[in-house]
Amino acid sequence: MVRVTEFGEVVRYDIARDIAGRGRYWTTCYRVGSTLIDSGCSHAAVEFLRVLDGHPVDRILHTHCHEDHIGGSGALVRQRGSVDVVAHPECVAVLGDPRKRQPLHPYRRVMWGWPERVPSRALGDGDVVDAGPYRFQLLHTPGHSSDHLCFLEPERGWLFSGDLYVGGRDRALRSDGDVWASAASLRRLAGLQLRQLFPGAARVPDDARQALAGKVEYYDELADQIGRMHRSGYSIGAIASKVCGGPMLIEAVTLGHFSRRNLVRSVVRGLG
Repeated sequence: MVRVTEFGEVVRYDIARDIAGRGRYWTTCYRVGSTLIDSGCSHAAVEFLRVLDGHPVDRILHTHCHEDHIGGSGALVRQRGSVDVVAHPECVAVLGDPRKRQPLHPYRRVMWGWPERVPSRALGDGDVVDAGPYRFQLLHTPGHSSDHLCFLEPERGWLFSGDLYVGGRDRALRSDGDVWASAASLRRLAGLQLRQLFPGAARVPDDARQALAGKVEYYDELADQIGRMHRSGYSIGAIASKVCGGPMLIEAVTLGHFSRRNLVRSVVRGLG
């Protein structure tokens, strides 16, 4: 399933696999002129190509290597031919051989599917991609993943945040997520002169800087609360129940890969 929303020059695509007539576990990518920022999941790639029909795409900028963000690139490159695919060096390694470099949990295969191999080139923090009238500055923003990049269009004040900022108050975390790195990356972004924030899986906020600062404040409060309980001798499970609430469906679906305990463990690891 693909939903299309326009924000002036920026076109947003919300993409999910259709299961029993409903989209499950949505992911988001954007098109600015002939540049795509992320490409959705492989299960929805054929439909996404139909939606993109008639629109030029000559480059893809990847925020990170997770399969729900790189899964449409293979089909697009096969269809269009010459497409410049840009990513962080760690993501480039995954794009070169996804099945070897990034084995998928069962839920990830069901929801998003295996990406294809895609030729790509590596860029990093501070590099700039010229894209016609647009310029995208790469910002290395680890936390959600170690290879995560955000893309800043400085003249227009646009920031494409991938999954670093997804809104809301996190109650769970992937096993490889890093709350402290996320908070540091968000602090960096909150200091930018921004007009609009385009996240990887959340609504576009009305006030970009306030949204980023609010997420940093939440992480600070979370770390303080977890830290106090940890120093008082509470177990990881007890902290998770107290701070993050009751059991979540996603914990069962992902067999614990995404969980409240992972969130608490990440905070506790950084307390020392």
